[in-house]
Amino acid sequence: MTMPKPDPLTARELEVLRLIAEGNTTKEIADILGIGIRTVASHRENLMGKLDIHNTAGLVRYAIRKGLITP
Repeated sequence: MTMPKPDPLTARELEVLRLIAEGNTTKEIADILGIGIRTVASHRENLMGKLDIHNTAGLVRYAIRKGLITP
C-alpha cells in the first residue's frame, strides 16, 4: 500500500496560491500578506516550478482540485 504524496507546497505557497486563484493581483497579494511584490512573484515562480504548471489558469485549476477555492 503506497502512501499518498505529501503536498510539496509550503503553507505560505498555499496561501499565495489561494489568493492568486481568487483573482488577486500580485500587488494585492503583497498588500494582503504584508510582503513585497517581488516576494509574491518568487512564490508564484516556485509554485509553477514545483507543480510543473506554466500559467495562471493552470494554478487556478490546481487550487480548485485541492479544494483551496470553490469554482
